Amino acid sequence: MANPSRKKRKKKASVVGAVLKLLFLLLLLSMLAAYIANQVALSSKKAELDTLQEQIDQQKTQNEEMQRILSGDSDDVTEWVARDSYNYAAANERIFVDVTGN
Repeated sequence: MANPSRKKRKKKASVVGAVLKLLFLLLLLSMLAAYIANQVALSSKKAELDTLQEQIDQQKTQNEEMQRILSGDSDDVTEWVARDSYNYAAANERIFVDVTGN
């Protein structure tokens, strides 16, 4: 005849084993969720970095243009200010304005 205390120990061991397996599964699932969240955040930050890099390139281009203009003589600077700030045009010059918004 089987010993009743032995049955209780086996039951107890199987319950403890099932709980440990469940905890391990929950740990793995939480690690997977954290990994996915990190990957989403990383791709978002990469897109933001690309946008900022484009802005830096545009600003560098503007700075180079300003340096080129300012390094010229005073007539070039005056002409640039008149064209850029006051929308003046030279004689016999046509200016086309893009009204499409692009």
